[in-house]
Amino acid sequence: MAELFIGLMSGTSMDGVDGVLADFSTSTPTVFGHASAALPPNLKAELLALNLPGSNELHRAALAANALMRIYAEVVGQLLSKASVSPFHISAIGAHGQTVRHQPQRFDGSGYTLQLANPALLAELTQIEVVADFRSRDVAAGGQGAPLVPVFHQAFFGKPDETIAVLNIGGMANLTVLGPKLADDVLGFDCGPGNALMDAWCLRHLGRPFDANGAWAASGQIQPGLLHAMLAEPFFATLPPKSTGRDLFNPEWLERQLDGFVDMTPADVQATLTELTANTCATCVKDFGAESKQLIVCGGGAFNAHLMARLQALLPGLNVSQSDQHGLPAQQVEATAFAWLARKTIRREALSLQSITGTRGARVLGAIYPA
Repeated sequence: MAELFIGLMSGTSMDGVDGVLADFSTSTPTVFGHASAALPPNLKAELLALNLPGSNELHRAALAANALMRIYAEVVGQLLSKASVSPFHISAIGAHGQTVRHQPQRFDGSGYTLQLANPALLAELTQIEVVADFRSRDVAAGGQGAPLVPVFHQAFFGKPDETIAVLNIGGMANLTVLGPKLADDVLGFDCGPGNALMDAWCLRHLGRPFDANGAWAASGQIQPGLLHAMLAEPFFATLPPKSTGRDLFNPEWLERQLDGFVDMTPADVQATLTELTANTCATCVKDFGAESKQLIVCGGGAFNAHLMARLQALLPGLNVSQSDQHGLPAQQVEATAFAWLARKTIRREALSLQSITGTRGARVLGAIYPA
């Protein structure tokens, strides 16, 4: 019998909500459907604003979470309609929520991670059980709370006789290394900014949400001085386990880097931001995935032709390719991962993330909201 789960993901790029309907009744998940919905500009602006301190945050965050859940429910409706499936046939929804703060192990030793969501409202709107808040238990157990998708990468892309690197480029970028020498412990961590800084710069200067195919970046010239200044950010020299987010890599961070660099065009800055993502990701692959012969790329960055070309140029010994060529489209990987994580929660299966997040031991992640 089918084991149907829905996964919903809205990442740090904040470009929309992706959802998948997946069947886990066999060893390899089968994705039956994909649906997406853009975030309305006013909601995206509010979510971005909530990444930074502001007035009346609790009230604004609660209303933003409600609005986001209605979009999640819309995506669920699309998935059910396309597949002609009743809500009663879905075991659960895995809903990531929208990360607005990520401060693990900070301040009091425990820190926190905050993904805006109202899972109770989503369960009410869809009449399907919802699993949410996947990251908090890992943080409570001494982990970074991110990235979580490497364990799914292992289940879907891993091979016992081959070392494989998987790079997810969303708003932030994270690397997974899978291989025979890491059969029991998957290695995974955040590399740094993915699309977030590039998207913000593009919106500021072109009024577009992203640099399509990286064409604007390709028209500019990389500025070595600026690139060197940005690479001096201490996060890049920190050893795994590590994670990051818009708390660090945001427009304010970029403005501080640009201070003193006055004679460069916006296109040159975009070219340098793209190189920053390519450089930091490639360095992580060289340092931690050197035995890999291929780099599988997923997330929105996989559609940036210029970025993909720069990765290939910086990693000449690897075959750099989209995850589409390995059984799962780049835009569907993270949503499928959270459907998979929801199934783990429902089955009370603890996940071993010590080598990824630094947590103290295997834990069952997520909180369940019954239909």
